[in-house]
Amino acid sequence: MKKILLALVGLAVAASLVVAQVRKKDAGPKPVEALRETYRTKTKPSVDHALFAQLKGPFRRPQDVTAACISCHNGRHTEVMSSSHWSWERVEYVAGKGIRAVGKKNVLNNFCIGVAGSQQSCDKCHAGYGWADASFDFSNPMNVDCLACHDNGGTYAKKTAGAGLPEPGLDLAAVARKVGRPQRENCGMCHFFGGGGNNVKHGDLDVALLDTTREVDVHMGTDGANMACVDCHRAVKHQMLGKAYSLSSMNRNRVACESCHGAVPHEDDLLNKHGYKVACQTCHIPTYAKVNATKLRWDWSTAGKLRDGKPYEEEDGDGNHAYLSIKGTFTWGKDVVPEYAWFDGTASHYLLGETFDPSRPLVLNPLGGEYDVPEAKVAPVKVHRARQIYDTKRRVLVQPKLFSAAPGDGGYWGDFDWNAAAAAGMREVGLPFSGSYGFAETEMNWPVNHMVAPKEKAVSCEECHAREGGRLAKVGGFYLPGRDRSRFLDGLGTTLLLATLGAVVVHGGARIWFRRRRHAGGK
Repeated sequence: MKKILLALVGLAVAASLVVAQVRKKDAGPKPVEALRETYRTKTKPSVDHALFAQLKGPFRRPQDVTAACISCHNGRHTEVMSSSHWSWERVEYVAGKGIRAVGKKNVLNNFCIGVAGSQQSCDKCHAGYGWADASFDFSNPMNVDCLACHDNGGTYAKKTAGAGLPEPGLDLAAVARKVGRPQRENCGMCHFFGGGGNNVKHGDLDVALLDTTREVDVHMGTDGANMACVDCHRAVKHQMLGKAYSLSSMNRNRVACESCHGAVPHEDDLLNKHGYKVACQTCHIPTYAKVNATKLRWDWSTAGKLRDGKPYEEEDGDGNHAYLSIKGTFTWGKDVVPEYAWFDGTASHYLLGETFDPSRPLVLNPLGGEYDVPEAKVAPVKVHRARQIYDTKRRVLVQPKLFSAAPGDGGYWGDFDWNAAAAAGMREVGLPFSGSYGFAETEMNWPVNHMVAPKEKAVSCEECHAREGGRLAKVGGFYLPGRDRSRFLDGLGTTLLLATLGAVVVHGGARIWFRRRRHAGGK
């Protein structure tokens, strides 16, 4: 009977192993492997635009290209004109300030401050033609620039200080015949160069991502997933997923790691539990600005120095601008460890005309979230600090006119006169200027989402769970094992431990003593 039972147990074990192997084979690839397979094969255009008679040209004006595009893609222009790429603003609820239209058009930053008065220069990155001043017609579909996002030939470029118009001399017909799905170059020409140079603003959006390795970014590395921007930032009717955290207030239409990787991507359940309160980026982006430096501080108060009556520039040892007469002094960082903050996807914004206390740094876009907020997670952030112009009597930040089209027009980059620049810029936005200015400390938060490292380079446990100097040393509102301590609880625990050890010693000693006495009495 025992032999029969043992044989049955053995068969059951063998059967369970076979079933497990079959299930393992039937389970298919792991999520990451499935994602790799998805993006390994690149999509090819189903249409050859070179064959369309409408695109043979020649085109005298870029608006004629738009007319040709609309003749086939009818209705697409209305989608673009409903997007923030066109309007440079979106309607959002800003906590404590109500429903407002906010965006590049009217929200100040602490880089080049704002576009008002400088549209002819700033609007090189607008998805349209001719936005040089407040008279621009946002309702005219012929002003939509299709080529900026859809040129696949690598030859299209916008003119510097050309209000969004193309470089003169371009063969627009040749460009139009090589259009297709947006590539990294299309997105990068604006998003990599925001703030006046490569990687200046975000710190994790760098021209190096055009051709990089998975060591820099596992998603965009050509030896990794080799993904394009639009693989994550997908669009429905030209409405792109993902928004600049510096300009948006509500937690909607975002791109999240979980969108592809799911909420429980790890085989280790403890790591998955971290995901309840720790953003994926916190562990998987240990540093940013891995290849080229990013700007960490901008001091406008030092601008305006001249040599022999002319503006000049100075560079640091790595070739970055350390000083520009037109902009001031800069501090740069490379391979930077992020700062960390609670973030629930919402943010507030400093709005034009709001008063503030200049005795302490003004945070232009405070991030929402704290430990007790369900959606909030610890997230990595680049904090850009600056000294920028403000009205000392009205105690409001100033929107200066920076770009100068002609001498004497008030543009600071031509006249180097802060009073004239402040008056011209504030007039542009319809606000008064007292004539008295100074420079205030400001901070701006830029959550870090790109330059994801290989899993082998992820942040280690010890880097956060450290008594002193850990990555999360300044993130409060919760108890972090290894970092936090309570002297009362530590003392109570030590007392209880010592009391327990004492009780064990007393109990053991008593048993030995009584045993000896019992043995002695037996004799």
